[in-house]
Amino acid sequence: MGEKKTGPNPTDRGKRGTKRSLWTDGRGMPLGVVVDGANRHDMKLLGPTLSEPAAPRPEPDAKNPQHLCLDKGYDYPIIREQVAELGYVLHLRSRGEEKEEKAAIPGYRARRWVVERTHSWMNRFRRLLIRWEKKVENYEAMLHFACAWICFRCAEVFG
Repeated sequence: MGEKKTGPNPTDRGKRGTKRSLWTDGRGMPLGVVVDGANRHDMKLLGPTLSEPAAPRPEPDAKNPQHLCLDKGYDYPIIREQVAELGYVLHLRSRGEEKEEKAAIPGYRARRWVVERTHSWMNRFRRLLIRWEKKVENYEAMLHFACAWICFRCAEVFG
C-alpha cells in the first residue's frame, strides 16, 4: 500500500494501515492532524499533533484557561508533563476511574463524541476511508482538504 507512515495494523491481521491523530475544538473543527503507521501508539502522536495547530493559539490565562480532554490511552506521566508544559488544563480519567464515575451520574456521556464525529465526517471522503495513495504527501493533502472543507461547513459562512 503506502511507502511511508504505514505499519502493520494490529487489529487486521498485520495488514499495513494508517493512523490519524486528530485535534479538534469543542465544536468539532479540526485544529491539527498527524498521520503515522497503524502500529504506532496514540501517546507518541500527541506531541506532533499539538505542536502544529492550524491557527495561532491564544495564550491561556487564569480567566480563560484552555482545556484538553483525552481518553484512557493517554494516561501516562510523560503525557501529563507535556500537557502541563503547553499550559492546558488536562481532563484525563485514570484507568478504572471512568467506569465508577459513569455509574454514579445517570445519563453521563464522555465528550469524546466530538472527535469521533469529526472522524466520521472525514470518512465521508472516500479517498480517506480507504487509503489508495502510495505517497504520504498525497494522502496528507487530501486529509488537509477534508479538514478545510469541514471547517468551511462548520463556520456556516454562506448559509
